Amino acid sequence: MMMLLPLRTVLQRSVSRSCCRGFSVSPQTYNSGKKGLILGVYEKDKEEESLVFTSAGDTFDNVVSGKLRDHLTRSGSLVKKGKTRIFYGLHEDFPSVAVVGLGKKSAGVNHDEHWNESKENVRTAVSAGCRQMQDLEIAHVEVDPCGDAQAAAEGAVLGLFEYDELKKKKKKVVSTQLYGSHDNEAWQKGALYAEGQNLARYLMEAPANHLTPTKFAEVLEQKLGKVGSNVKVFTRSKTWIEEQQMGAFLSVAKGSDEPPVFLEIHYSGSPNAKESPLVFVGKGVTFDSGGISLKPSSGMDAMRGDMGGAATVCSAIVTAAALKLPINIIGLAPLCENMPNGRANKPGDVVKARNGKTIQVDNTDAEGRLLLADALCYAHGFNAKAIVNAATLTGAMDVALGSAATGVFTNSSWLWTRLQEASIVTGDRVWRMPLFEHYSKQVTESALADLNNIGKYSRSGGACTAAAFLKEFVTAPHWAHLDIAGVMSNKDEVPYLRKGMSGRPTRTLIEFAARLSKDKSST
Repeated sequence: MMMLLPLRTVLQRSVSRSCCRGFSVSPQTYNSGKKGLILGVYEKDKEEESLVFTSAGDTFDNVVSGKLRDHLTRSGSLVKKGKTRIFYGLHEDFPSVAVVGLGKKSAGVNHDEHWNESKENVRTAVSAGCRQMQDLEIAHVEVDPCGDAQAAAEGAVLGLFEYDELKKKKKKVVSTQLYGSHDNEAWQKGALYAEGQNLARYLMEAPANHLTPTKFAEVLEQKLGKVGSNVKVFTRSKTWIEEQQMGAFLSVAKGSDEPPVFLEIHYSGSPNAKESPLVFVGKGVTFDSGGISLKPSSGMDAMRGDMGGAATVCSAIVTAAALKLPINIIGLAPLCENMPNGRANKPGDVVKARNGKTIQVDNTDAEGRLLLADALCYAHGFNAKAIVNAATLTGAMDVALGSAATGVFTNSSWLWTRLQEASIVTGDRVWRMPLFEHYSKQVTESALADLNNIGKYSRSGGACTAAAFLKEFVTAPHWAHLDIAGVMSNKDEVPYLRKGMSGRPTRTLIEFAARLSKDKSST
């Protein structure tokens, strides 16, 4: 990225040429330069206060002789939180200036909401400003750090993403960069966090005929091949899966003509090569028809995103490698389709997992836990400091929490605390759910096998019984299961994400890994 001159120097060089044309000028007149500027403004805490700009906003307003403040004052209403107002002709270098509402300057960690409200306000405001610039077909936008350059970068990069890979008409590409600040390191960090989540969104959004298990592995190999020599990718074939005796995983995969893949990623970022790794495990069902227990056709197209667990954990590792985090991470992603051909699992079938436990499959649409059972058994061979799995596992999780937070089931308060702390920073919240013995009894009492994949009471506590099922394949002292079914997609709940697959909680996983890399108590 080009080094920027100090803000005041840049503006003073051209102030004699700048002019203000008022409110009547059309956008087309001043968009010929295709360069925009986004500045933040806070809500007034007291009625008698004047407008409260950010530092960059104040400097810009001084250079244009107070015209920005004057225009905002004369408009008669404040720029509300998350909203934008755009002005033309204030400055020759920036034909279009968007002022975005940041809410209260005093905002910080909101303990009731379990997130940093200030960071969320910045993400939302910058996202709104960037989208408005995109709608105006402005190609280059400079962004006020708004007091938090990382959050500003996340808002810009997340807000502009849209999956239009297969459309003839595509959205205008907008390049963004930090404006008037030397906090480039935080900006670049935020951009990488957001690009990681966008990679997960890209993978989840891609149609199932374009992103098969084999293609998923190829995309990750390509991405990881660009981030350094300390990353190794192993694409395990069906033969290897059979050798590992992953009977539960194979029982799901056999219903599809697409071959299964077990993707294994090793990122060695710690200076101590022997340091125990963090292990991420992600459910990778690239399309889930439900199998013989067929899903309703309405909304089934969204099941292309049922590999969201694999998408988020793999994207988090790509970002960790790009950030050069000093930690070792292993990623495991069992990838397959769940389809209803003549070889598919039938309700009542019994299959055997890698650890020798038998499973009665009473519902073939509860397939994700079968993949994860074998992957979790395999994960225990790495002497992990923690095992974290993510999966779009149950509709019951969506019923319980909706899209407000990812449900976390864990046997470790140490691990829970670190996941929660990370989520407060990212705004992509987590919420702890119970792992009571009450639920374990429901899955361990089976007529034909050691375990039942849906339990005795299939409609009661479905997210909890699914977690209890996974717990039967865990002996590690620090394990967490993230059920991300409720946060799989976005309608309008997260204002800085467009409608579609959300890629959540990729940034929380990245932040968790970043914090763990500095946490000496974890080794």
